[in-house]
Amino acid sequence: MRLIIRSGDESAMQEWRAHFRVYAPDLEIVGWRDKVDPASIDYALVWAPEPGRLATFPNLKLIISAGAGVDHIVADPAWPRHLPVARMVTPRTETEMAEFVLTSALMLTRDLKRAIDQQARRHWELYDSLRVAADVRVGIMGLGHLGIAAARLLSRVGFPVSGWSRGASALPDGLPSYAGQAQFGEFLAGADLLVCLLPATDATRGILNRDTFAQLPRGASLINAGRGAHLVTQDLLDALDDGHLHQAVLDVFDPEPLPPESALWAHPGIIITPHCAAIPDRRERARHTAWLIAANERGEALPNIYDPARGY
Repeated sequence: MRLIIRSGDESAMQEWRAHFRVYAPDLEIVGWRDKVDPASIDYALVWAPEPGRLATFPNLKLIISAGAGVDHIVADPAWPRHLPVARMVTPRTETEMAEFVLTSALMLTRDLKRAIDQQARRHWELYDSLRVAADVRVGIMGLGHLGIAAARLLSRVGFPVSGWSRGASALPDGLPSYAGQAQFGEFLAGADLLVCLLPATDATRGILNRDTFAQLPRGASLINAGRGAHLVTQDLLDALDDGHLHQAVLDVFDPEPLPPESALWAHPGIIITPHCAAIPDRRERARHTAWLIAANERGEALPNIYDPARGY
C-alpha cells in the first residue's frame, strides 16, 4: 500500500518516513511532489492540498487530515466526495487543547496580561488579581471531543463549566449543557469566560459577533481556539474598547498568518498565539494515521469522519 503525504517540507518527509517505519513498516511513503503513478496511491495524509490534486488519485480509499479541521480539504471544489475524510483527533490533541484552554483561562482569571505588559515597560505596579477559578463561570461552545476534554479539565481545577452546541449534546459528570439557538442567550448570560471550540461551518461563521458579546456579562473574556472565521474582528475590538469585554486570547485567525497590519496585534486587551493550541507532533500523527489505515483495511468504522450534512 502507498500513502502520499502533504505536510511539511522535505526534511519533514524524512521524519514522516522514520515514524512510519516504526508504526507501519509495510506502508510505502510517497512525498507530495514525488513522481508516482496516481493510480498506485491508496491513502493520503494532507494539509491544504492544492485544488484538484486529490481527485487525480483514482484508487484512493481514505483522505486523512493532518489537523483536526477539514475545511482546508473540503474547500476544494473537486475533492472526491465519495471518500471518507478523517479528522486528526487523537488523545494527545484532546490533552493539548484542554491544557491550552486551561492555561488561557488561568491567565485571564489572574490578569497576567497586565503583568506581562508592565514587565515590557519595566514598570512595577501592584494590582488586584484576587479571583480564583471558582469565581469564573466558563461557557464552552462546541461539545465534540475537544470541548468535552477542556470541560473536564477546567472542572477538575475548580471552574464552574457549562457547554453549548448547535444540536443536542451533553457534557459529562452532570455539567450543565445547552443546545440550539433557543438556549443560546441563557448559556451566554452565565459565562464570565466564553470559549469557542466550534467547527467551521456556514452556520458558525461569524458567530462571535456584537450580538453574542452583548449577551455576555459585562467584563467577560473570550478564548477563541476554534476557527478564525468564527470571529467578527471589528465587533471584538469594539466590545473590548467599550469595556463590555475585558480581554481575549486568540489562537485562530482569518486569514492566517495574521497580517502585520491587523489591529489585533497591538490591542492591549488581546493575547495572540499562532494557531498552536493543539498540534500533535509527527510521531503521534503517524501513529494515528497507521492505526486509521489498518482499521480501514479491516473494514472497521472509523472515528471523527467528516459529515457533509453537519459541516464537520
